[in-house]
Amino acid sequence: MTSGKKAIDADERVRSSTRRDLVESQIIAEATRLFAERGFSGTSLKDIADATGLTRPALYHYVKNKDEILAKLVSELAEGPARALRAIRARSELGSAQKLREIAHAIALQQASEPAKFQLLIRSEADLPDELVGPYNRSRRDVLNEIVAVIEAGVASGEFRPVDPRIAALAVIGQCNWVAWWHHPGTPEENSRVATTIADLAVVSVLSSDDADPGVDPRTRAIERLKQDVQHLEKILSTDQT
Repeated sequence: MTSGKKAIDADERVRSSTRRDLVESQIIAEATRLFAERGFSGTSLKDIADATGLTRPALYHYVKNKDEILAKLVSELAEGPARALRAIRARSELGSAQKLREIAHAIALQQASEPAKFQLLIRSEADLPDELVGPYNRSRRDVLNEIVAVIEAGVASGEFRPVDPRIAALAVIGQCNWVAWWHHPGTPEENSRVATTIADLAVVSVLSSDDADPGVDPRTRAIERLKQDVQHLEKILSTDQT
C-alpha cells in the first residue's frame, strides 16, 4: 500500500469516527429530551429514531437499546465527574481551598450547562437496570469521598474550620447539584459565572478566616473558634482511644 493510499484511508477513518461521534451525540440529546418529556418507560427506540431522523435499523448501528443510552448518561454524569474530582484532589500544587473550589466549580458548571441531563438521571434512578445500579451508586460514593478527603485535609491543616467533613461535603454537593433545578442554561460565560459563584460560596462555608462574619465582635468570634477547636481535639482524642 502506498503512502498516499494510507493517508486517504486514515482520513476516511477520522471522518467516519467524527460522524459517528456527532450522530451519537444527537441520539443522546434527543433521547434525553424524550425521556424527560415521556419518561424512560414511555419512550421507544422508534421515537428516538424518528427524532434523530434515522430509521430504526440505522439506529441499531449506534445503540443496541434504551438501556445502553441510559448507561452512556450514567457514565457521563456520574463516572466522569468522579474521575475528574480524583484528578483535582491529586494535584499537589493546590491547597485544600483551591481543590475544593475547583471541584465545586466543575460540578456546578456541569449542572449549569446541561441541567436537563442531570434532572433526567435523578428522575430515572428507579428505572436504572440492575447492571447500572452498582456503578451509579459507586460513582456517587466516589464523588462524596473525594470531597470528604479534601475537606478532611483542609481541617487537619487549619485551612478549614473544624467542621464535620461528611456533612460539609454533602452540603457542597447539594449546593452544586441544585443549580440544575433553578438555572436556565445561557452562554458559556454565564454558566461559568454561576459555577464560580457557587464554588466561592462552597469554599467560604468551610474556610477558616478571621474576616468571616464581620458583624460579630472579634472576641466573641475568637471564643467560638476556640470552642470549636477544643471540640475537634476532643473528637480526635476520643477516636484515638477507641
